[in-house]
Amino acid sequence: MKPFIQGENLSKRWGETMLFENISFTVFEGRKVALIAKNGAGKSTLLDLLAGKETPDSGKITVTNDMKIGYFEQIPKLNPEHTVLEEIFVSENEKLKTIKEFELAVTKNNQAKIAEISAKMDELGAWEIEVEIKQILTELKIDLHDQKIAELSGGQKKRVALAKVLIDKPDLLILDEPTNHLDLEMIEWLENYLDKTKATLLMVTHDRYFLDRVCNEIIEMEDSQIYRYMGNYSYFLEKRDERIEMQQASVTKAKNLLRTEIEWMRRMPQARSHKAKYRVNAFSGLKEKASQKINTDSVNLNVKSSRLGKKMVELENVSKSFPGVKLIENFSYKFSRFEKVGIIGKNGTGKTTFLNLVTQALQPDSGIIEIGQTIKFGYYRQDGISFDNRERVIEAVAKIAEFITFEDGTKMSAAQMLNFFLFPPDTQYNYIEKLSGGEQRRLYLCTVLMQNPNFLILDEPTNDLDIMTLNVLEEYLKSFAGCVIIVSHDRFFMDKIVGHLFVFEGEGKITDFPGNYTIYRNKQLLDEELEKSKAQMATSKKEPEKPQINDDSIGPQKKKLTFNEKREFEAIENEIKQLEAEKEILEIALNSGILPHDELFRQSEKLVLTKELIDKKEIRWLELSELL
Repeated sequence: MKPFIQGENLSKRWGETMLFENISFTVFEGRKVALIAKNGAGKSTLLDLLAGKETPDSGKITVTNDMKIGYFEQIPKLNPEHTVLEEIFVSENEKLKTIKEFELAVTKNNQAKIAEISAKMDELGAWEIEVEIKQILTELKIDLHDQKIAELSGGQKKRVALAKVLIDKPDLLILDEPTNHLDLEMIEWLENYLDKTKATLLMVTHDRYFLDRVCNEIIEMEDSQIYRYMGNYSYFLEKRDERIEMQQASVTKAKNLLRTEIEWMRRMPQARSHKAKYRVNAFSGLKEKASQKINTDSVNLNVKSSRLGKKMVELENVSKSFPGVKLIENFSYKFSRFEKVGIIGKNGTGKTTFLNLVTQALQPDSGIIEIGQTIKFGYYRQDGISFDNRERVIEAVAKIAEFITFEDGTKMSAAQMLNFFLFPPDTQYNYIEKLSGGEQRRLYLCTVLMQNPNFLILDEPTNDLDIMTLNVLEEYLKSFAGCVIIVSHDRFFMDKIVGHLFVFEGEGKITDFPGNYTIYRNKQLLDEELEKSKAQMATSKKEPEKPQINDDSIGPQKKKLTFNEKREFEAIENEIKQLEAEKEILEIALNSGILPHDELFRQSEKLVLTKELIDKKEIRWLELSELL
């Protein structure tokens, strides 16, 4: 494999903090690599070094000749005076320059210019690229081409920056948290796009489904050591556990040997100067190995929640609109104890507005919201809070509480609590301005949870948190003795936590779906398949089948599967399994005796269609299997 970019003995400090020291690794052509490390370990800084935005304190970065790098940063640097279209097409690529001229001419409806540039597009063979660019812009919902960059929201700017990098077709794509601020449909599209692209990929992301489905190599950075795993996220988890077990066994063995060596060193002082000098040297190495600490620290979040009364939060016929936008219409719901609700929907459908209504930061246009007397909200906001950068970490936490009470009744000081959040004593007395973005989010999470809420509202809690922190947060939420509402674009996180979903469909409509995100998405895909099948069956009934001509003079010829038929055959078994699972769910629902009459009729109709589709798929499977 051809090395694309190589880092040798890289070291970087940020102020007084050593981020990493003497790390080395190589990204090879065609690989799709994820970089995993804890917050504050210097992931974004390392990407800046590789992209040429920063220089290392020591070490060398080697880039293959003529290789083009595209870098998507967490905080994109765009020209505020450019329009969206001008910014997207900032490139030295002649085809992209021509497409930019063409799109500007179309925007201004300049027919003469359109005709002139169309000829040049033909000459350069740029039409295919233009179609792909339009697809990228459509999927990322970038349609305000004339709007100035300065007028866009943070999320819109990130989508423009992402489109700009993808459209430029670099040889090496470096992506720093590309899924933040994308809705679920965009994330799925980007996942498929990166899976199919031939570009080499290096990215940082906390989205574990994304990691699992896109990456074929993972680089873990821990304690200035680099560990490579030649597989996806599932493979990484398995091999990382094996590595930690081996290291722990190695350290234990070294400690046992060290005891023996210490006794020897004390008993045999004369040997230090001549015959056993090699053993003295070995003793030093053994001492270093035995003193190694295997860093398996985790965040402990078992904070006691405030007492809950019988009444939680009740909404009755609640509506909320803003000029020209209807977000919530006649929504009613009563929250119950220990309930964990996920909220999904496209950007701008009212998810954050709903949270602000529940917490009474906003008032509804109509309807009633009643809050139980014992309810104590803990609200983790998407935009976080503004810490005073001149404060030390310990000061920010101590302002909220000097001591925190745990479920078992034990108390812990603010300093001890910070230790659990992976802020060691030396970091606790750092100024907040020295923390990375991810560390500040972790500190913010700590300040929310330590207030002992019994009704947690988490608006995009997964953005900028490392995977280690997410794992423990998930374990905490599963055993949290209160009510939880989560808005998140992290599918893995939602699947592990929520029992049902509020689906914001737009135009004020909110649907309560009984299941997690994957169940919801599978049902969506199945419904789409059923609709297609229904349309095909309606068409086939209208068009009579053409009689087949049977020529006995032609001998029997065995037809082989085409490439597309092979792919269809590989996919059809899974489709049948999904349909069978859906059929079983429908049958259980129909036999439950709790469905209202109109829902009973609708589900019965769907069951008939599902069975018809299963029959159709099975017949097709048999047809294809005979050609194998």
